[in-house]
Amino acid sequence: MELKQIMINNLKAYRQNLGYTQEDLAKYIGVDRSLISHYENGTREITLIHLNKFSDLFGIETDDFLVNNSSEKNANLAFAFRSHGMEKEDLSSVAEFQKIVKNYIKIIKLAKGD
Repeated sequence: MELKQIMINNLKAYRQNLGYTQEDLAKYIGVDRSLISHYENGTREITLIHLNKFSDLFGIETDDFLVNNSSEKNANLAFAFRSHGMEKEDLSSVAEFQKIVKNYIKIIKLAKGD
């Protein structure tokens, strides 16, 4: 499968499985909902800035969007925060918290020598 298609599939899967709408993602990154639709349909390339913001919100690493491995995806989804109808400020708070958790996990791995 082409890398672009893997990214598209993962973006859509994480969004849907975590209970976010396209509108939620659009509010969070400050764009029109149609851009999220374009990302998921493959008619627009996902910018690195937006990919980083999505990874923060979903609590995953940016390169997790590039993985076509359902067991890794399922593990990420099992530990992710789920949202329904949150406001932009709430989404930003969730993303900041997720970023802290990711950094903490990285520090623990480094300390253990993983």
